[in-house]
Amino acid sequence: MRVILFDLDGTLIDSTHAILEGFEVTFKKFGLNPPANEEVKKLIGLPLDIMFSRLGVRENIDKFVQTYKNHYQKIALQKTKLLPFAKEAIKEASEFAKLGIVTTKTGVYSRDLLQHFGVWDYFEVLIGREDVINPKPHPEPILKALVKMGALNEKTYMIGDTCLDMVSAKSAGVTGVGVLWEYEGENIRKCADLVKKDALEAVRHIKLYL
Repeated sequence: MRVILFDLDGTLIDSTHAILEGFEVTFKKFGLNPPANEEVKKLIGLPLDIMFSRLGVRENIDKFVQTYKNHYQKIALQKTKLLPFAKEAIKEASEFAKLGIVTTKTGVYSRDLLQHFGVWDYFEVLIGREDVINPKPHPEPILKALVKMGALNEKTYMIGDTCLDMVSAKSAGVTGVGVLWEYEGENIRKCADLVKKDALEAVRHIKLYL
């Protein structure tokens, strides 16, 4: 049976407003001017500590990360939505494949969101940031998902919206399918062998080549 692994942000969900608010609140709490929204968006998909580092934080990054998480947890459900056709993509994929989530988002928050949207039961595995030492673009998260699912690399697909997803997939020996979203935009074509408009188109392409 085929296995399809999905990224979350920009692939199945849009939590942009929650993420931007989290960074704004955190920077202000520490007496700093918040970065421009566009600068934050460019980094979505990276682990939080790396995001804060690239946004200029040099000390006490762990405190910034925890402050962000505390605020994000309060607002995530209200300020996150499923992307168009995401639920249809999940349901259709479940008809011919086993499904998993591989994300740099905290696993607890990811599960809460998927349960909130009524799609958690479609997934066999969720690999979050706390489950690995080396997040995407390292292959570890995908390889860990494969081990947990008893899956074969050559029968596995990774659907994601950033080069982090595509590089991780290639390094893990699985097929990466890129989808277009504002975080990476057309730049994903530089690192993906195949790009589709959204998760549903990606799933339907995979289904064609069973």
